[in-house]
Amino acid sequence: MENPNVILTGGPTFLIHEEDRVRYVANTNSKVKVLSGNRYGHFEPTDETVVEDNQELQVFAWSGCTYVAE
Repeated sequence: MENPNVILTGGPTFLIHEEDRVRYVANTNSKVKVLSGNRYGHFEPTDETVVEDNQELQVFAWSGCTYVAE
């Protein structure tokens, strides 16, 4: 398992829980899509970083959501 390298910020709290916001992302230059129920939350990389638990994390900002196609 890889060490976390990003933190997902913004968006509705029901979409992604606080404990799921810090995670590992293989390509930190691409958008992240997170499945939650019947929708995907989209997060875009920023140039911002934060330090949490002695780890530098790149900030990804919420940019919207789309629904899963039936």
